Amino acid sequence: MKLLAKIDGEKVDVEIVRGDGSVTATVGDREYKFDISQPEPNIYSLRSGGKLTEVFVPPESGKVTIGGHEFEVELTDPKRLRGSAADAEHADGAAEIKTAMPGKVVRILVTIGDEVAKGDGVLVVEAMKMQNEMKSPKDGIVKELRVVEGVTVNAGDVLAVIE
Repeated sequence: MKLLAKIDGEKVDVEIVRGDGSVTATVGDREYKFDISQPEPNIYSLRSGGKLTEVFVPPESGKVTIGGHEFEVELTDPKRLRGSAADAEHADGAAEIKTAMPGKVVRILVTIGDEVAKGDGVLVVEAMKMQNEMKSPKDGIVKELRVVEGVTVNAGDVLAVIE
């Protein structure tokens, strides 16, 4: 996953690659490899070479605390910069919610017929020991849920349909 980051006002490219139980993050020209876990909401533990670092990412602000040091962080997904065309694509008709990587559906947050707003959580998929909330890409009604809790899904599988 490639992102654009602004860290304390400095713009850098960030690339995150997950594999074999570890994560490799390239920030600018520096590479970091670590194991990651989420012991509680908004708190992540990074382990690298026997060193454990705690990261706190509050949901409502761009201030991230890493090992006791606070940073102002703004992330932009370049794919989302092209989002206006995708938003127009979903304006009328159905929008499919797909998973980007293999995982397990751990929670379904809606039922068929529920009204959802763009950005509302629809379901939660666990991949690489991280839980990812899959959100509605548009305002609409949940027309289909193609999975149940506990099922394993593959990358690209359609999990839900919003109309």
